[in-house]
Amino acid sequence: MDQILQFVFSGLTVGAVYALVALGFTLIYNASDVINFAQGEFVMLGGMVTVFAVAAGVPLPLAALLAIAAAVLTGLALHRFAIEPARGASAVTLIIITIGASILIRGLAQLVFDRQFHALPAFSGEQPIRLLGASILPQSLWVLGGAAAIVLALWLFMERTLLGKAVRATAANRLAARLVGIDTTLVLALAFGISGAIGAIAGILITPITLTSFAVGTLLALKGFAAAMLGGMGNPVGAVIGGLALGLLEALAAGFISSTYKDAVAFLVILGVLFVLPQGLLGRRAVERV
Repeated sequence: MDQILQFVFSGLTVGAVYALVALGFTLIYNASDVINFAQGEFVMLGGMVTVFAVAAGVPLPLAALLAIAAAVLTGLALHRFAIEPARGASAVTLIIITIGASILIRGLAQLVFDRQFHALPAFSGEQPIRLLGASILPQSLWVLGGAAAIVLALWLFMERTLLGKAVRATAANRLAARLVGIDTTLVLALAFGISGAIGAIAGILITPITLTSFAVGTLLALKGFAAAMLGGMGNPVGAVIGGLALGLLEALAAGFISSTYKDAVAFLVILGVLFVLPQGLLGRRAVERV
């Protein structure tokens, strides 16, 4: 029982990061119908910028803010110079554009930083906390608490602010939103910026546990996409549930089968969703009038 609980703690920690990446996918998809495969690079930027800023003598809180700002600016640049000029292009074209942007960001990160793995010190010590016979790192609590705070803040933003309601209106019907005076271009840019911030925070929180490098974004993007599909693409609650479920599946597979196959779980989830439940756990079937 203690062993299972240990796997659950590990799975929830990693799953919280997948949930944040999936939230970024969902936010951009709802606002613009774009599946942004550069989402993982926002996580990479959060970790790498923080690491190098701290190494340069910048206090950790300020370094984290710089990393979030860098990811937000990257998201805004992605929208302005890649997505907006291709407005009206097919879904496949837009996906290829985001994949190309991911490769570009990864290449630039390799030039600006380096090819090594880096770590951050834990925010509040590395002494494990014993809980019901299992151990959990204090940094894992930071990850889980940070993910919960982001989900709550995003919900409050969407439900209680005028700008959040503009994002929801644009997601529901872009033409109707434009007709009632909403600047949909600004809303789409905002979605990319917020997604960049969410990804950067995820990278900052997880780096003390998993390390970071210029190449970590690719796998995170695939796993976040798998989580978003599992929960139901376009459903924020589904993104969180899908991320946590994927993290648990990975941890249990690594613990009871072999850690060699841990990364294969995400791809099996994608295949399973495509074959068995194309709309995901909480997604709605699309209805097209003809």
